[in-house]
Amino acid sequence: MSNPIRLVIFGRQGAGKGTQCVRLVERFGLAHISTGDMLRAAVAAETELGLRAKAVMDAGNLVGDEIMNGIVRERLAEDDANTAGFVLDGFPRTSAQAEALVQILGDRTLHGAVNLDVPIAEVTERMMARGREDDTPEAIARRLELYESETRPVLDWFDARDLLVTVDGLGTEAEITERLFAAVDARL
Repeated sequence: MSNPIRLVIFGRQGAGKGTQCVRLVERFGLAHISTGDMLRAAVAAETELGLRAKAVMDAGNLVGDEIMNGIVRERLAEDDANTAGFVLDGFPRTSAQAEALVQILGDRTLHGAVNLDVPIAEVTERMMARGREDDTPEAIARRLELYESETRPVLDWFDARDLLVTVDGLGTEAEITERLFAAVDARL
């Protein structure tokens, strides 16, 4: 592909981003770059970064811009992200990270930012049901509060640059996928 597709996907934790990213990867041949997966791998490997990130995540907080920008910069320099394109999941979470993404991409075009919109009550129920160790009611509530206070402004940042597309994240996986593909196709 001469012009790889570059997307960012947003949605509250539990909105189904991971599931829909798999579908985007299959349909468009993209690399799925999940900062959550990268952080969990670093924690499991007990790397210096992983240990620093674990302390932050265990408190229910989001890992800071400096660590995240570095992780993403390194990952977007890899061959698959440059040749196949990517869907970036979990970054940027702040306006400062969005600015850093623009710098990281340089002259490469970002095709769009998709927001999977799912109400708070629904994502809370989904996260409790998946049973991850870090999905305590307190940690979930804290992450959702942080999403609203820190990430919502990022959606406005992308919207102001005519890059944001909101997709209804309620319904069957197939219905959501159909809406997502239509939204991405419209951006291309």
